Amino acid sequence: MRILSGIQPTGELHIGNYLGATKNWAELQAKHDCFFMIADLHALTTPQNPKEFSKTTLSKFIELLAVGLNPEKCIIFIQSHIKEHAELAWIFSTLTSLSELERMTQFKDKAKKQHTNINAGLLTYPTLMAADILLYKTQGVPVGKDQTQHLELTRTIAKKFNSTYGKVFWEPETLLVKEGAKIMSLAQPLKKMSKSDTEESSIGVFEEAQSIQKKIQRAVTDAGKEIKYDPTKKPGISNLLTIYSLFSDESLSQAEKRFKGKEYSVFKKALADLLVKKLEPLRKKKEKLESRELYVQEILHQGRERAQSIAAATMEEVREKIGLLKA
Repeated sequence: MRILSGIQPTGELHIGNYLGATKNWAELQAKHDCFFMIADLHALTTPQNPKEFSKTTLSKFIELLAVGLNPEKCIIFIQSHIKEHAELAWIFSTLTSLSELERMTQFKDKAKKQHTNINAGLLTYPTLMAADILLYKTQGVPVGKDQTQHLELTRTIAKKFNSTYGKVFWEPETLLVKEGAKIMSLAQPLKKMSKSDTEESSIGVFEEAQSIQKKIQRAVTDAGKEIKYDPTKKPGISNLLTIYSLFSDESLSQAEKRFKGKEYSVFKKALADLLVKKLEPLRKKKEKLESRELYVQEILHQGRERAQSIAAATMEEVREKIGLLKA
């Protein structure tokens, strides 16, 4: 199956991103034809610092390599390096009604959050996302629940194009991540972990051991002493158990048994030690990659070339179907 997924370049990866997306990507590349993208054009719907933006984009590229994406097994590229994304997004915008875009839950949510900057990009975001996916004849897209509505619209756009101009695009499947798709904040366990919240609410994938230990020690727990998975009554402990389960490759019930009758402090120490053990190799790999600038640039160049050849072929087919005059 051909698979595509992307991540915005803003903020360092935290363990919620890792468990919900990039760890899964590293596993998918072994079995499928995978494309992974740094979505820098999408990030422009929020104001970016021009002096820092290219640095954060390159840093995100290095982070993806550090967590296990292998350029020999997948294609990793920067969205803005492939001009066909923007071209196809414009064509899709002519097939998408205003009402379809206004219905998008994420548009409504983002418009509330940045009410002083409700730019047109927030509204047309889904047509660019559809272009990202369909440009590579993608068959499956791993997404969280918050992106399923966008993927439904992507399928609608593919269907509209194919019925109007002739078959070009697949209607891609939704590949929902079953576990770890929603890791909660350490400080507010009823709220999803986010890099935009307070520093204490999340743990970075490349964070130092001492910092990880402090954050786990301070993580919010619940009333009572029982270490039990119950998201309704014990959201704090349930979140920490989920993190332990996913990093240890133990089931939740196995994790519960391991810490039955133990104090919260014992469980937290074990979780902190586990995270340090699992994340330290990733931190060291990132440091090594940061010192190998030419190597990273070569991978970046190869990714762009490979993605470009496929994107160009698709757009040639699209232009011919639409009837655009050849240059």
